[in-house]
Amino acid sequence: MVRFVHTADWQLGMRRRYLDEGAQSRFSQDRLDAVEAVGRLAVEEDAAFVVVAGDVFDDNQVDRRTVLRALDVLARFPDVPVLLLPGNHDPLDAGSVYDREDFRANCPPRVHVVADGTPIEVAPGVEVVGAPWPVKRPLHNPVLDVLADLPRPDGVRVLLAHGGVDVAGGAFDQAGLLRLADLEAAVGDGSVHFIALGDRHSATSVGDTGRVWFAGAPEPTSYVEENPGKALLVDVGPDSVQVEERRVGRWTFRQQVFDVAGEQDLQAVLRWLDEPTDKPHTIGKLALRGSLTLRDRARLDEALANAAETYGALEEWQRHADLVTAPDEHDLDAMEVGGFVADAVAQLRATAAGGGPEAEDAGDALALLYRKVVSA
Repeated sequence: MVRFVHTADWQLGMRRRYLDEGAQSRFSQDRLDAVEAVGRLAVEEDAAFVVVAGDVFDDNQVDRRTVLRALDVLARFPDVPVLLLPGNHDPLDAGSVYDREDFRANCPPRVHVVADGTPIEVAPGVEVVGAPWPVKRPLHNPVLDVLADLPRPDGVRVLLAHGGVDVAGGAFDQAGLLRLADLEAAVGDGSVHFIALGDRHSATSVGDTGRVWFAGAPEPTSYVEENPGKALLVDVGPDSVQVEERRVGRWTFRQQVFDVAGEQDLQAVLRWLDEPTDKPHTIGKLALRGSLTLRDRARLDEALANAAETYGALEEWQRHADLVTAPDEHDLDAMEVGGFVADAVAQLRATAAGGGPEAEDAGDALALLYRKVVSA
């Protein structure tokens, strides 16, 4: 029986277009902090080693600062071997980050890059066999070559691999897809006792053996991930296995579509915006469909403006958005305008009510005018 930490998809150096400079800086630092949390987990739980199942870096062209900061964090890991598997984001091609001088000269002695399928003894009676990606889009997943020539071990063996599984999917070229049947066959004949996978960013048990797992990304990277921000604490032997999910990440992605038609619906939107307890580390995407009065639209716009300042990022989900501004008599009475301004309001109101490509702009203009006039 051996205990180890399974993690994957650090993707250090990742950038997100919707993050401003300050949020991007936090996003980058927190990815490194999550790596540090993996090291603490290994110490606190007396793990024998740590495996990273691919995509340590977001690509092979990451800047020198990212490489050196990552290695500095790994250098502060305790006396625990760390095995890094090149994945589809950072393959062992001609431009591999792992062959760069800044990486090789500063890589801590306890950190090992898995360069081929040769078994690596990480503890007495325990070995790790890895299948690094040689290029970004191989003809087939390299783990298939490793499995084809893998005899039964004398002790415990962990297989370290990267790529989607046919029952769980993966965000990459389908040439790298693995069949669950092949993985479970290797477990069933005793060739491997645990398969530590990377590529899927949600912690996921695959199949029925309990011995095939995606660790997920230690920090989330997109809205569609169901269970990110985890590392796995694994206890495994020939006759038993136990896996615990442990949170190491901090960021949250959340998205929602709201149908709005009045005060009650607006309150639901405002509650959703205010729900996160750690807004600087929250990325939100919001779509609104329906209609609001100018009064309610003004309240919404103010709440969105505040959230845009307090969230890590707040996006409009344009594909699902269809919000119309529909002034009522109370709105018009509250504005108390006359002359050419009243004429402009009437024209904008008619355009907003008429639908078409100009309706949204007219509604926005009405809402802005309402806020300016009523709050003046």
